[in-house]
Amino acid sequence: MDLRAPEVRAAARGGNYGRVIELVRKSARLTQRQLGEACGLSQSAVSRLEKHGTGAYRTDVLARVAAHLQIPPALVGLADQHALQDGSQDVERRNLLGLAVAAAATPLLPAAAPADTDGGQSAALRLNTTALRRLDGSTPSRELSESVHAHLRLIQSVSRDARSDAHRARLAAVGSETASLAGWLAWDMGDHGSARTWYGSSIRAARTAGDPLLAAYQIGSLAQFEAHAGNGPQALSLAARARQVLGPQRPPVADAWLSSVEALAHAAGGDGTGADQALTRSRAAAEALPADPPPWPWVFRFGPEKVAAVRVACGARLKRADWVLSADAEALGGGTDKQRALIVLDLAAGHLAAGRVEAAFALAGRAVDTGLKYRSGRIVDRARAVRRTLTLTSPPKVVREFDERLHDVYM
Repeated sequence: MDLRAPEVRAAARGGNYGRVIELVRKSARLTQRQLGEACGLSQSAVSRLEKHGTGAYRTDVLARVAAHLQIPPALVGLADQHALQDGSQDVERRNLLGLAVAAAATPLLPAAAPADTDGGQSAALRLNTTALRRLDGSTPSRELSESVHAHLRLIQSVSRDARSDAHRARLAAVGSETASLAGWLAWDMGDHGSARTWYGSSIRAARTAGDPLLAAYQIGSLAQFEAHAGNGPQALSLAARARQVLGPQRPPVADAWLSSVEALAHAAGGDGTGADQALTRSRAAAEALPADPPPWPWVFRFGPEKVAAVRVACGARLKRADWVLSADAEALGGGTDKQRALIVLDLAAGHLAAGRVEAAFALAGRAVDTGLKYRSGRIVDRARAVRRTLTLTSPPKVVREFDERLHDVYM
């Protein structure tokens, strides 16, 4: 079935994931009983799932069924970083762990149709990667990285037994996504060397998969990392390579995102004009994007609010207080705790550039609290970078307290 069909998209956008499953199951000519047997469910459980409507779903059940039917996670609500409606982080973590376990177990379940066994295996592994990625928002990277590395070893093991080049290519794509996640976690832990190694692995795996879109996404991810690390020329070179790999027929989200990466790269090199021009391009492209979920391999929505956050980051690096302090605070309020902490540090840098020392370090202190909670080396390193921009022979009390706070932090 064409997963871009209007009825599928409408059901997904409305949160009626059971209807998505029903449409794909019928297209695959599977009965409810056959699907249930393949996923360890009764026929009545599948029936209830399909008629569930727009209420809250069990993520472990969605994972098993979507993996077998090869439904992309975004179409059944499994690829978003938003918290559960009840706001319980503990519930979110338990459900996502259930998703990870279910996804890893799915390849061991009997298949109703032998022809889709290979695809179901890679889809299940991808769902496990999605679950681990979502846990990043509520779990310290040091705790999560071990599970991600174990998952990578599983993907490598399964790849060695792949029965066809097509199957091996699908598994390489999953491995690329997972290696990229490992790079993100290493970055969050402040381990830049490992981050570069993992991003490099993700690019090589994407090339093995033979997917230019995935390869360009991973090259762009490395470009984003280098821009944040202050290596502007290298980031610009990588972004240009990503565009070259994509070619002229690239999806609109690629233009919007890569322009934002280029803005950060220009800012890292102190080029305010270049950053402003790239931000203008990114904002125009973002405002024209459709409301549909982003196309794989993009896993997060990219819109004007993302561009606003990038503008704040660029302003912080260029010491442009007007860029930072004119930002719409509401537009910057999304994302995970760790993402918001990094934005808060950029806001603190803007206040420092405007001479508002008290306000700057009040904000920076809040961000450090988050960094310590999640043991994020990236947040703490960024806080130290903000502190280095202030050179006073007699700093005020709020700064001295901030220095004492960071003195015994080791990450």
